[in-house]
Amino acid sequence: MTDDRLAGWLDGKTHRYPLRVYYAETDAGTIVHHAAYLVFAERGRTEMMRRLGIDHLQLKTEQGLVFAVRSCEIDCLRSARLDDTLEVRSTLIHLGGASFHVAQSIWRDDEELVRLAVRLVCMHLSGGAKRLPTGVRGILQEYLSQEAD
Repeated sequence: MTDDRLAGWLDGKTHRYPLRVYYAETDAGTIVHHAAYLVFAERGRTEMMRRLGIDHLQLKTEQGLVFAVRSCEIDCLRSARLDDTLEVRSTLIHLGGASFHVAQSIWRDDEELVRLAVRLVCMHLSGGAKRLPTGVRGILQEYLSQEAD
């Protein structure tokens, strides 16, 4: 059973996902390792999709489709540390035929720590790109940011 309290919340067109930094995500100096920000962003995107009603397992088992990261740009502005409470903010900014782009940022209180630009592609399990299913496209279109290109 899914606990929706763990999926974050929508603030307008932006999904907000809280998390705490654990020891395993830090280096010897208790500073978050840069690769951990990619994991935090992945969690935020997954929970955004869940909150929007898109079920990854159902897409895979019923339609043989998965989402894969095609490209990701990350800009680390400031460091997070052990036990910090962070928030991943995710906004859908572009919708293509088989892909979509998500602008993400990671915050500690009112301080932006990291910015990410992520392009995802819908793929068939055989490995080829596949157009977004009509139902998924409809959901994503509804949450496309007003500021999108």
